[in-house]
Amino acid sequence: MRARRLFAAASVAALAVLSLAACGRSAPDVAAYVGDTRYSVDRVDEIYNDAQTQYADAVQSQRAQTGATPAPEELRSSVTRQDVLNLLVAVDLGKRLLAEKDIQAPDEVSPEQLQAQLQMPASAEYAKLWGEWVDISSALQEKLPPADLSDDAVMAVYHAIEKTGAIKSGLSVAQVREAFGEGGFVRSATALSSALREEAEKVDASINPKYGPIGVPSVVSTGQSLVFYSLPYINHDGPVTDISTPEAPQTTGAVAP
Repeated sequence: MRARRLFAAASVAALAVLSLAACGRSAPDVAAYVGDTRYSVDRVDEIYNDAQTQYADAVQSQRAQTGATPAPEELRSSVTRQDVLNLLVAVDLGKRLLAEKDIQAPDEVSPEQLQAQLQMPASAEYAKLWGEWVDISSALQEKLPPADLSDDAVMAVYHAIEKTGAIKSGLSVAQVREAFGEGGFVRSATALSSALREEAEKVDASINPKYGPIGVPSVVSTGQSLVFYSLPYINHDGPVTDISTPEAPQTTGAVAP
């Protein structure tokens, strides 16, 4: 089944963060601009709040069956507003790439397939966005020529997975390369990352500085479970560490409205 192959090949690309410095593209109520499309802060909050509400309802329903009362912290999903914005931007840029390259992304991965390990009800828009993104990113990775491996790129993927606790920490480059085998998912991730970065630049994408560095949502299979995570931007040589949310420009006088 193709859906299983999608999980085995990690979608681990990431984007550079772009500033809202362009004239007319710095509205505080806009979370991100992607071409002519605006994603409002309210839109991000809406998806985030829906995810938290549906997660809490699911936990309460499950605990009610055993007569247990969940603690307040147990009713909070680990999903963040940053995670939501990452998905919105990635899906938008991914769709643009599909159209430009005339690539079809079959609708094969459903929220129902992801909900258990994503720990999010399939009815939540957050889960639906994840299902859409897995299809998009996998279709692109299958068509883009794989990038060359580098130690920096391999270790960037490793450190991102390491943060989730899904892989042993403190491994050397040699040990990571051995664990990753041929590293096919790192090659395809780097190629996708580069394509997304170029598309972001082409459409003049920009991110509100209130959010952190944009990363493309990523998923990899350990063989027993799925690991969901996000990477900083990676180019063909490795992670770019000097691309981040820009500081606000300094002013010496009154600011024009």
